[in-house]
Amino acid sequence: MSRFLGHPYWRNVGGYGETLVTGRKPFMSPPQLLMLVPHPSAFLCVDWEVRHRDGPWLRYMRGELQPAEFLHEFGKQCSEIANSSVPVDSFLADLTSVGMSEQLPVMTEAIKCIRAEGLKTAVLSNNFYLPSGESFLPLTGRVCKPDLRIYKLCLERLGVQAKESIFLDDLGQNLKAAAQLGMKTLKVDDPDSALQELESHLGFALRSFVPYTCSVRSAMQIPTAPLQKYIEGILRTPGPLVLRQFSHWQSNPTYYVRFGDRQFVLRKKPPGPLLPSAHAVEREYRVLKAVAEAGVPVPKVLALCEDSSIIGTPFYLMDYCTGRIFKDPSLPGLEPSQRTEIYTAMNRVLCKIHSVDIKAAGLEDYGKHGNYVQRQVQTWSKQYRATETHTIPAMERLIAWFPSHLPASEGLSVVHGDFRLDNLIFHPEKPEVVSVLDWELSTLGNPLSDVAYNCLAYYLPSSFNILKGLRDCDLSRLGIPTAEAYFQMYCKHMGTPAIENWNFYMAFSFFRVAAILQGVYKRSLTGQASSATAGSSGKQAEFIADLAWDFATKEGFRIFKGLPTPMAPTRAFGTWAGPRQFPRSSYSTLAPASRFHLIISPDGLPSCVQQLHHKVKKFMEAHIYPAEQLLRDHQASSSRWTPHPLMEELKEKARSEGLWNLFLPLESDPDMKYGAGLTNVEYSHLCELMGTSLHAPEVFNCSAPDTGNMEVLLRYGTEAQKERWLQPLLDGKIRSCFAMTEPQVASSDATNIEASIVKEKDTYVLNGRKWWISGSLDPRCQLCIFMGKTDPTAQRHKQQSMLLVPMDTPGIAILRPLSVYGLDDAPAGHGEIAFDNVRVPQENLLLGPGRGFEIAQGRLGPGRIHHCMRLIGFAERALALMKERVASRVAFGKPLAEQGTIRAEIAESRVEIEQARLLVLKAAHLMDTVGNKEAALEIAMIKVVAPRMALRVVDRAIQAFGAAGLSNDQPLAQFFAWARALRLADGPDEVHRAAIAKMELKR
Repeated sequence: MSRFLGHPYWRNVGGYGETLVTGRKPFMSPPQLLMLVPHPSAFLCVDWEVRHRDGPWLRYMRGELQPAEFLHEFGKQCSEIANSSVPVDSFLADLTSVGMSEQLPVMTEAIKCIRAEGLKTAVLSNNFYLPSGESFLPLTGRVCKPDLRIYKLCLERLGVQAKESIFLDDLGQNLKAAAQLGMKTLKVDDPDSALQELESHLGFALRSFVPYTCSVRSAMQIPTAPLQKYIEGILRTPGPLVLRQFSHWQSNPTYYVRFGDRQFVLRKKPPGPLLPSAHAVEREYRVLKAVAEAGVPVPKVLALCEDSSIIGTPFYLMDYCTGRIFKDPSLPGLEPSQRTEIYTAMNRVLCKIHSVDIKAAGLEDYGKHGNYVQRQVQTWSKQYRATETHTIPAMERLIAWFPSHLPASEGLSVVHGDFRLDNLIFHPEKPEVVSVLDWELSTLGNPLSDVAYNCLAYYLPSSFNILKGLRDCDLSRLGIPTAEAYFQMYCKHMGTPAIENWNFYMAFSFFRVAAILQGVYKRSLTGQASSATAGSSGKQAEFIADLAWDFATKEGFRIFKGLPTPMAPTRAFGTWAGPRQFPRSSYSTLAPASRFHLIISPDGLPSCVQQLHHKVKKFMEAHIYPAEQLLRDHQASSSRWTPHPLMEELKEKARSEGLWNLFLPLESDPDMKYGAGLTNVEYSHLCELMGTSLHAPEVFNCSAPDTGNMEVLLRYGTEAQKERWLQPLLDGKIRSCFAMTEPQVASSDATNIEASIVKEKDTYVLNGRKWWISGSLDPRCQLCIFMGKTDPTAQRHKQQSMLLVPMDTPGIAILRPLSVYGLDDAPAGHGEIAFDNVRVPQENLLLGPGRGFEIAQGRLGPGRIHHCMRLIGFAERALALMKERVASRVAFGKPLAEQGTIRAEIAESRVEIEQARLLVLKAAHLMDTVGNKEAALEIAMIKVVAPRMALRVVDRAIQAFGAAGLSNDQPLAQFFAWARALRLADGPDEVHRAAIAKMELKR
């Protein structure tokens, strides 16, 4: 009651609540804090509540009295004290009026200072209910001080401990209760004295609050004595110096300086070793001085000090500007019309910067002329590499993508480099920019980069902790122009036409931010960052890089849509299987694409690869398709475990025509010593074509598991190992197998394998049982790459090793062939093999002990998606056969092709094939441009998508064929079996889906 009885008619100017709670910052030793905001006349009746514990006021706060009951008893009590009638009818209305809730200025300023230091604050207040039945304050429960429960509730909601808190109050009973919980307590008799005592506990001042500043962090301390002497020399007058740090800017440390009655801002280079050309405060000083004379609103610069002996690094001083800084782009608290005016003012001042006459301003040499974006991409790529702490896949993709997508022409102007809403100071009342801040990244360059950077907030969520965004805001309701409207406004003000490659500039802007954030994060690890939040903000680089890549992808599609198309009825980029030839393509004709572009049609391939594609197609039509039935019949015969002579004839013919070892990727064989030197995208189109026949991959020496084993030998084998094994495999003279999967354990997790590899003198002894060893039953199989554990005690992924094991080594026993849906896949087969004390020389070890898991990952390089490429071929062939079948069969009085269900299934198959093909090609493209590791997400996705798609398409074809589709007369049954097996053989769907989810959650 002391808050309400100091003046006639219960006037209160101190506020309803008494306490605040603040949380300790990481670099502070003072406790977290609960503090009182006292009422100036509290001393008049400080013991009222103590003497009237069961009076109407406390009963009312506890919810025991209704408002009318309270006023009746309260009026009676007051009249008894005053010995005369006291009017109380307006008490609750007066109590809740605006005038009654005004805070003491000294306390309000103290609260702002406390919060600026990053401490938590909260009011610990009593409460009451209004006549309407609503709670006056947004509090729950009917507990009031000094009940311990209200203190505990407050501490719990703030997440602080009692011993970490300070509680201030003017009532002894409330202080006593807080002390019982272990809080530090301060009694408030006089606000000024209480704040002085609180300052001694906290270690920083609670007066002279400056917005957006805090006390100087320990890592950013600068010597004040030489600084004071320097300023005295400039101003030619002595004066006291007050120094605070701005918490807003991340890069160059920025300080508030009060010198006597003058206020300045100091910008300096960070301490410690810096990247070349970064943090050039000298350039900031120069450009500020120049653009000010051109009419751009900027702070007036006072002096530049390049003498590092003063405060440790060069710095400059400029005037401190007062006004409004909007850190939230949604501009809360403003009317829609005011928001429109703010954005218009921001747009106009950006145009003013870009309209500065470079020559007249003396800035002709402020930056290089031309190729701005190219130089910036190179600069930020280098900056990123210099501060890289871990691999960010999107950054790798962008670094590879930008050089081939640079703008053909660029304008030239002064560019700010960091132009955004929160780097502007607006007039306190008018929608007018009075100062543009933070010119650290300014130079001469392409003005569109500034516009795009200014629009970053449009594509960021409002929850983004570094720069709040607008992505999830209703811009129309808020009165904020859309990104498109904002850009059109800029073009109108500048008198320039709209540009088409807007997505490129957005990708470029987000790329720069990601590189900057990575640098901030790296500096936070070394203690050089100027902001206390640098550690967390720098970690957002990956999120921003993903946004940049999204825009790069959009730009790629824009370019793709703009590519010229030929004569009208040709269907662009469709892949349609013909009824008789398998398949017949009707792609549109495109000029050969760059290897940095996604090639979705064989007609977009380089001419030499187009020729290969044509030769493979012609060879299959002439030699492979006609031989399929003969080869299928042989697989069902008693002599099936002996290769058919026709296969060797076809292989020899394919090799003579140069259609041999097409699978070896250019990255592994840059000199084309062994293969055709194709990229993954180029080979994808050929591999799909080979996939239309189960026998074609072996004919062209491009079949698994030989392809993966040859890649292993090429990547990791010694020269002796290559000569012994790689060359015969490349020549097609021998075949091989890969032994990893084991019957006793879940081998989808390769770390589970139990087979042992023990070194004895100069040999290794192998023991274990392997199964589903594809190709192991082929009489031509002479090499097994065996994976086992050399050190079970090592780190989980360092226990395994790989060895080259000749198949005629004593101790190897093929126990049985395994069948897939009753098919034994002769003559290669899938064997279960026992390795009992198999001894191989130590020189047969691949790469080194404990490197097996590493090799296994590398083995799944380009081979990761060969199966997916072939599955597209499966599906195309199945659809072609289905169309031929339904066109030639009649049921219920009309051709099957005219039945609605059949047409629907044909449509579904075409849609699914096209979708899967695009994802395969995207994965291959990323493998070519940014590497296998960075393409991991797309690889995992296609390994789930392709087999499922092929199963559905093949199943529809089987259904259209009826029982004939299940027979050996068509390839459909084998297609189906292989597609189903590949949901396991290339890693089970569950493993891929888990990997996809894990990567997605990190995006």
